[in-house]
Amino acid sequence: MPKYSKGKFGFTPDNVLFSRVRKLVTSLALEWIDVSNVYAVKSVNSRSRAVARIWGLSKIWQKVLGVAPAYIIEAVSEKFDKLSDHQKDEVVLHELTHIPKNFSGALLPHTRKGNGSFHRKLDELISSYRKNAK
Repeated sequence: MPKYSKGKFGFTPDNVLFSRVRKLVTSLALEWIDVSNVYAVKSVNSRSRAVARIWGLSKIWQKVLGVAPAYIIEAVSEKFDKLSDHQKDEVVLHELTHIPKNFSGALLPHTRKGNGSFHRKLDELISSYRKNAK
C-alpha cells in the first residue's frame, strides 16, 4: 500500500486480511460462513470514520447476475493498520457477526432485540476467541 495522503479513494484485494478471516471462521467453527464467498479488501484514502466495513450482495443483485450470496470485508487502512493483531481480530469478528446464519447476502444490524441480539452474539464470539488465544 502506498503512503497515506490526501488523494483518491482506492482499494485492493488483501490476502492477509482474507487469511485472518479464514483463520477466525475455522478456529471459532462459524460453519454458516462460506469463506469461498467472502472477499477481503483494504481501502486507502477513505473518509469513513469506520475501522472496517462489511458489504453484502443483496438478493436482487444475486438473482439478476446469477451469482451466489457474497460478502466483502473492507479494512480502512488508515485506521485498521494501526491496531494490534488482537484488535484486528476483534474488528474482523465484529464484521463477521453482521453475516446472518442463512448466509443470504443480507446484513444484520447492530440494533436487534431479543435472542438475536447483535452485541450478545459479538460478545460470545470475542469470548470464544480469547479462550482460544490463550
